Amino acid sequence: MKKILFLLITFSLTTLANNLNEEHQHSHHQHHSHEGHMHEMLVDGKKLEVDPIRFDRFVENLSNAQIAVVDVNGMVCDFCARGIEKAFQKDSSIKRIDVDLSKGKVLLAYSNGVEIDFNDIKKKILANGQNATGMKVLKI
Repeated sequence: MKKILFLLITFSLTTLANNLNEEHQHSHHQHHSHEGHMHEMLVDGKKLEVDPIRFDRFVENLSNAQIAVVDVNGMVCDFCARGIEKAFQKDSSIKRIDVDLSKGKVLLAYSNGVEIDFNDIKKKILANGQNATGMKVLKI
């Protein structure tokens, strides 16, 4: 009986320790869990170009705007992309957002009068578990 009790306690402590370790390792992914879906490729947005068809759709009906094209490293799934989208939807200075998982790009539309702060963008993306590695601003 003592051996069974000892094994149960050991198993419980081991399971608890593993769960705590997993929580610590994934603490930067607070917004979602990657468990249960595949990560075939880690996309580095700095190495890829913007999809021109997607960009044209994004700027359609926008005027007097500036577009921040942000390179993102670390988006591996749709949950990553949706988390970034949600983070920027809370920002009232953003007119439109598009997250292109396959190209590692985030498009953010601002009015011409808004000063775009790359450090603020990096913080929002980092809070979601990815890294913003570069940005270009285009006036339309």
